[in-house]
Amino acid sequence: MGKQEVNKHTWKMALSEQKERKPEDILRDFRASFFSMNRLASFNWTFLDNELQSNKSSEFISELLKQTCLHPLCGKFPPSVRFRRIFLSELIKRQEAAGCDPLDELYDALAQVVGVEETPLCHKSYFLPSGDAVSLLENVAVISEGTTGLVTWEAALYLAEWALENPQVFTGRSVLELGSGVGLTGITVCRSCSPVRFVFSDCHATVLEKLRENVRLNGLGGGKSPSVTVDQLDWTTAPEEQIRRIRPDTVIAADVVYDPEVAGSLADLLLKILKCSAAAEILICSTIRNPETYGGFKLRLEAAGLGHQVLTGPVGAVFPYNRLAPVELIKVFRVQDA
Repeated sequence: MGKQEVNKHTWKMALSEQKERKPEDILRDFRASFFSMNRLASFNWTFLDNELQSNKSSEFISELLKQTCLHPLCGKFPPSVRFRRIFLSELIKRQEAAGCDPLDELYDALAQVVGVEETPLCHKSYFLPSGDAVSLLENVAVISEGTTGLVTWEAALYLAEWALENPQVFTGRSVLELGSGVGLTGITVCRSCSPVRFVFSDCHATVLEKLRENVRLNGLGGGKSPSVTVDQLDWTTAPEEQIRRIRPDTVIAADVVYDPEVAGSLADLLLKILKCSAAAEILICSTIRNPETYGGFKLRLEAAGLGHQVLTGPVGAVFPYNRLAPVELIKVFRVQDA
């Protein structure tokens, strides 16, 4: 079964399971989607409408508010003003359509965001199986300050889910992440997979600034285990001394193969890493937006004397995101070592 087929299979399974969900499960889903600022169209509005129509009560919306806008996490790491305003307006529209009595706290919550100026930054939070959340400071705009590294992309979420199911790849190891962006995958690994050392890396100054802030927000570093550093690493100029100093056992990267111009630099860097740390396990996860660009990256791997193996199989759905986008995870190795 191909990767895209696996994603569709996982999505269909999730839909069938949704039919048997309990109210507490739906509340948990709403919470996860709200704090990750998932598309409003993906929320389970059908369940909410049925609940309101059958009971003619706003009790479920009251509980829903406690899990979203009135949740303590929203006071500390709030989603964007615009997202909260649209979300609350949608709740009011559906409550009124069902003929339920007005809910004061719902209108009070909306009043707090009406007329408030939008900022270029927001927080997104992703709940781990433990119940803890990874909270990230991200840009509202997909592209900002000349980079796409200030938001979380699908492949980062998929790789984080894969890591949660395969902690042995990270436990007790030194891990290097290339193109860490805002840090979702790396922070998830640090919080759940027990690496000895984790090195976040990127080359863009603004991304590195946000990355350091997110590492701090999630309680990493400061002498705690694992040992965490955030390094500037330019794929075109990274010296072998820097790679040898890190000595990674595992190397990961997500959504870094989107520009044909960087494919060659990445392939050369991976070869350099394997020359310096021959036993390193390298995992590259990509959302395949442009098959030609992604195919070109694989050709550059081949030209550098590197092979790859596609890692297939369904991954448990932990985070809410678009699972119809084709995502592929590959393991990269030197052909002579295969």
